[in-house]
Amino acid sequence: MFNIFGSGSKKYQDLDGKTFKSQFENSSNAELLDVRTAGEYNSGSIQGAKNLDFLSGQFQAALNSLDKDKEYYVFCRSGNRSGSACNLLADKGIKAYNLAGGVGAWPK
Repeated sequence: MFNIFGSGSKKYQDLDGKTFKSQFENSSNAELLDVRTAGEYNSGSIQGAKNLDFLSGQFQAALNSLDKDKEYYVFCRSGNRSGSACNLLADKGIKAYNLAGGVGAWPK
């Protein structure tokens, strides 16, 4: 793939809501991760999502316990924290997809 913005290409993929949902639902090996805080998660999340707070001290430790054979579909409120989380997952050799636009981009 040709990158016109220089050499720093991302190791994960940003997906729009429709593509994110479709790929997640059609994968037999996918996990849905909500990387918002527990309070944000408890106020409502996507059904089936596991909460792993990106801002918590446990996030880095939890990365080591994730199954490297799975694909992770990651989201937050706006797409920023989940993008950073996807970067860390990719650095560990884990396939990750970011919900661009955050939880609000998930199709109803």
